[in-house]
Amino acid sequence: MTVQAPSGKHFLALLTAVYLALAAVDFDLFLRAVSVFAKLLSSVLPVLALVLVIMSLLNLAIQPGMAKKMLGKGSGLKGWTFALVGGVFSSGPIYVWYPLIADLREKGMRDSLIAAFLYARAVKMPMIPLMVYYFGWNFTILFTLYLLILSVLNGLFVERLMGRGEG
Repeated sequence: MTVQAPSGKHFLALLTAVYLALAAVDFDLFLRAVSVFAKLLSSVLPVLALVLVIMSLLNLAIQPGMAKKMLGKGSGLKGWTFALVGGVFSSGPIYVWYPLIADLREKGMRDSLIAAFLYARAVKMPMIPLMVYYFGWNFTILFTLYLLILSVLNGLFVERLMGRGEG
């Protein structure tokens, strides 16, 4: 017998049960919780929709051959830009990206750009609106820039350690 890991459906069911239990115990608190959730959702939903549209358009516009050309040796600033933007806009579990990254590396992708791509994934576009909501624009912009700068520094450090430079 195999045990299945909890999924999003399980989380939704658990959350629904908690809210129903709260409604049964303290209906006023339940109404306040639903009101706060509705306000948060209404402020975040338009930005999340915009991010989803941008991510979809980028996925349609960027072809694999173009990515290989832009991330190889001699790619310069274009390579760094593509790695950072690709890392920021990439979504899904990281292990899904490993085969593509390994293939690109075999075709000459620089180790520095691989590291920068992976590090830049720490910037989560769908979470930016929440970050702004909770921490404000100044913190969000500074934190995002900090992550992107460290992505580049991390990439340079990894390339130096690996000994596979621009060559």
